[in-house]
Amino acid sequence: MAAYHNVIPAPSLAAITVKTTDTATIEISPSLTSTHAALASRGVAAETLDSAMAAAHHIRVITGDVPLAQAALAFEATRLLPKLRVELARIVGEDAARLAGEIAKLGDLQLAADWAPTHGLGRTQAENLRQMFLSEAREPRLLLARLALQLERLRAARHSAPGASGMLAMETRIVFAPLANRLGVWQLKWELEDWAFRYLQSEDYRRLAGALSERRADRERYIQNLCQLLDADLERAGVRGSVQGRPKHLFSIWRKMHSKQLPLEAVYDIRAARILCDSIPDCYAALGVVHSRFRYLSDEFDDYIATPKENSYRSIHTVVTGPDDKLVEVQIRTHDMHTQAELGVAAHWRYKEGGARNAEYERKIERVRELLQPQTVSASADYIENVRADLFSDRIYAMTPKGEVLDLPRGATSLDFAYHVHTDLGHRCRGARVNGRIAPLTQALQSGDVVEIITGKHSAPSRDWLSGDQGFLVSARSKAKVRAWLKSQAEAISSVSPRISKRSPSAPPVFARRKTPAAKNARNPIDIEGVGDLPVALARCCAPQRPEPIAGYATVARGVTVHRAQCPGLLRMVRAKPERELRVSWRD
Repeated sequence: MAAYHNVIPAPSLAAITVKTTDTATIEISPSLTSTHAALASRGVAAETLDSAMAAAHHIRVITGDVPLAQAALAFEATRLLPKLRVELARIVGEDAARLAGEIAKLGDLQLAADWAPTHGLGRTQAENLRQMFLSEAREPRLLLARLALQLERLRAARHSAPGASGMLAMETRIVFAPLANRLGVWQLKWELEDWAFRYLQSEDYRRLAGALSERRADRERYIQNLCQLLDADLERAGVRGSVQGRPKHLFSIWRKMHSKQLPLEAVYDIRAARILCDSIPDCYAALGVVHSRFRYLSDEFDDYIATPKENSYRSIHTVVTGPDDKLVEVQIRTHDMHTQAELGVAAHWRYKEGGARNAEYERKIERVRELLQPQTVSASADYIENVRADLFSDRIYAMTPKGEVLDLPRGATSLDFAYHVHTDLGHRCRGARVNGRIAPLTQALQSGDVVEIITGKHSAPSRDWLSGDQGFLVSARSKAKVRAWLKSQAEAISSVSPRISKRSPSAPPVFARRKTPAAKNARNPIDIEGVGDLPVALARCCAPQRPEPIAGYATVARGVTVHRAQCPGLLRMVRAKPERELRVSWRD
């Protein structure tokens, strides 16, 4: 039997459990020590190095990956002292230097400059931020490094101004803590949530911390002793099972009290243990062992093995009066049930976060967890890149200048982006800036790009936008909007007047008149033979003037454009579409 006993177990598919409050007992890597000394000798502030060293230590404990831990240390140093980048490979080695560069590419969230924690974010926006961040990681283990760095930045922020700590805390709550939860990095997850809770809801945090009669360290010791006790009881009874335990963290307690409107004394899982068994009979045998040792609360007993929840969750839950008359929740399930609870339809992170299911995204989370297992953390770069390409080849996440994240298909352009924001913005799109620079509308966007759309006053989609060869649009949704606009214009042409509908099939198309007050009173300087008064524009290419001979050309978007009769541009268009030429003349 393997017991939890407050040690640091190896990462598994179901969970990566780390006791960072006990990491001082893990020997510091000589490589990290020498890296710390080398960076300090080059002028990196001791405060920065100490914080980064703690993050590097977390990473080594979780993954056993010393180059990744060195990379986290180096990244924080070069973030504040960029000149070190030129000699980074000499200080930490080629592998760690490369990983530091990959961590830097993950970047930070780009919330608007005027954003404040009180603004919050909508569910869709928050989810897009998480998925963007996940998709940008070249290797899944980089996510662990970024989570550890975020935790240390939160710890250091207690000395910062409230505004800075609030921004960091909201980033943590909406992106990093949920990612840690989904990836199964429970220890980082609870610390991230509690630090964010402390900064964002300081009064609630202080009130709840004061109401608890024990410090977290005391509750951890209590759970450790309880696990040892249950483990010995199971062994004596001949029941095959392993015991795990954890104290509930402050934010989780507050969330449960708030969502279920419970007083603190009604939250029975402040202290909790879990028994994992090989079979269902062993689960019920383990239940008998627990109830033989401790008195249980009959109103708090649930058998979800016999009667599973709607989401197929299966487990036995019981609340007992443990040592020192303290209430403890005990969950009992098989290993298969536990895997289903962590990765399947009943996954714990989905239960906590709520919202609609996204089966494809859940598949990606499961694959990333697999890549974080010990046997794949050290896999070849080609293997990891191939898996990553398979996972994240279908979507990209680009941002507006205000920091709103849009989920787009891979290969989407700035024009797709414009139509995704709003149909009218797409219709009026004339150009785009990507990351502050003018870019062609056919340029494929990358995750993390910041896109600013340049617009005109009037809608003017082009049929060229529908051409697959020219590459203006990738999204079927965007193309449908362009087709709808072009169809509406064609319908307007056919309804101009009864006379037009009676003309021969080769009669040129004509645009409907824009019936504005000004149009009713203004006299059109151009006569259009057989049609009458329609919107007219003088061509800029040849700028016709009285009394030069002129000719008209029916456009899709701007009515009739009038050119000089021998204008090369007009002659070229008429050769391509002769049915659009109109006979026009200067009006007296």
